[in-house]
Amino acid sequence: MAGTMRVPRTRGALSGILLILLGLWGALLPLAGPYFDFGFAPDDTWVYNTDRLQLSIAPGAAAALGGLILLFSANRAAGMFGGWLAALGGAWFAVGPVLSPLWDVRGVGAPLGTTEGRHVAEYLAGFTGLGVVIVFLAALALGRFAVVGVRERRLDEPEPPGSNTTQPLVYGRYARENQPGQGQPPTGDQHVAGEPRWER
Repeated sequence: MAGTMRVPRTRGALSGILLILLGLWGALLPLAGPYFDFGFAPDDTWVYNTDRLQLSIAPGAAAALGGLILLFSANRAAGMFGGWLAALGGAWFAVGPVLSPLWDVRGVGAPLGTTEGRHVAEYLAGFTGLGVVIVFLAALALGRFAVVGVRERRLDEPEPPGSNTTQPLVYGRYARENQPGQGQPPTGDQHVAGEPRWER
């Protein structure tokens, strides 16, 4: 069992890097977005409040931390934990703005864009679309950590007895000609075309 808990460090590397980048993007977009005129009001950088903490910074930190665990994990349980942490962060990006009015959270602010297309792009990039992509990458990582590779199973299984011994090579149809101790075919065998006839 101990062998199957070990995994190569590269197993969650790509998903981990992408989750770190997406988590940082989601956490910093409301704070640094006004630099690029893309984000949410007010049009000032690094404006912090508890609404932004609950809806952007906390899920972004969860996704980035889950990606960091996936990136460096060589243990199946730790990798699964990192994947679930990132998936929960992504799910909160997607559903948090919808559920937040239930406890009187106003939201991170109105989109800075002046057109309807920009509004949609800012909401997708900051919440719903971002959350869906994070959940997708976390699910891929969870699937990779759930599978036990052939190399890992070989490390866990003991070698069968006699696996290091050599065996004689046996050739021919039905392996009759070269089996030791058999000078003639078994009783009742018929001659098969292409095989030498046995001398009686």
